[in-house]
Amino acid sequence: MSRTAPAPVATRIWRARRRHHHLDAELRPAAGGTWDLVFRYDDRVIVAWPFGDRERAVADAARRLADLQRAGWTVHW
Repeated sequence: MSRTAPAPVATRIWRARRRHHHLDAELRPAAGGTWDLVFRYDDRVIVAWPFGDRERAVADAARRLADLQRAGWTVHW
């Protein structure tokens, strides 16, 4: 009997809310030691970007959160 590896677990970095909607930034390990930064709008994946390392993905998510906060979104966990 063969066993398959479990799917990589996504870790939510932040959640922003505005007008009864939410936007989540999630970090997922990907093949080859890379990371995917995934954005979900109301639990629907809207975009995913690959990054070569975790630090760059987290920095990009932080920059995008700052942009959202300037546009009126609030941080909510």
